[in-house]
Amino acid sequence: MKIEARLLEMGITLPEAAAPKAMYVPCKRVGNMLYLSGQLPIDKDGTLLTGRLGRERNTEHGRKAARLCAINLVAAIKAELGDLDLVRNIVKLQSFVSSDETFTEQHIVTNAASELLFEIFGEIGRHARSAVGTNQLPLNASVEIEAIVEIM
Repeated sequence: MKIEARLLEMGITLPEAAAPKAMYVPCKRVGNMLYLSGQLPIDKDGTLLTGRLGRERNTEHGRKAARLCAINLVAAIKAELGDLDLVRNIVKLQSFVSSDETFTEQHIVTNAASELLFEIFGEIGRHARSAVGTNQLPLNASVEIEAIVEIM
């Protein structure tokens, strides 16, 4: 099945890829690999999901944020390639979860992104991954996720 048809079937409309907020590129192509800069959880209406998980925000808030990060990663891939069917493999995700010292469910938060990429891409969406807790992210974002993707 074509990836964009699957997105439509899932009710997902990709946003415009986010423009860089500083001196970097959203995506760097090296040979048959794409290195995607960290994507923030920005909703289709432009709302950024903010706050630290633990006392201020809960796991479900984090999962929603991680899912938005994954959608924005797919949008960045689409902006770079023009065709999502050129994706050969989602190789790795690195997830940063803004959390206080009591929060230990970074892996559960990040799993929302992993699950969505599997739903979108099937087997080629399975990936290696890290889920790291941090005390602060840019713009007070709840989650930031970057990726490495193999392309045709």
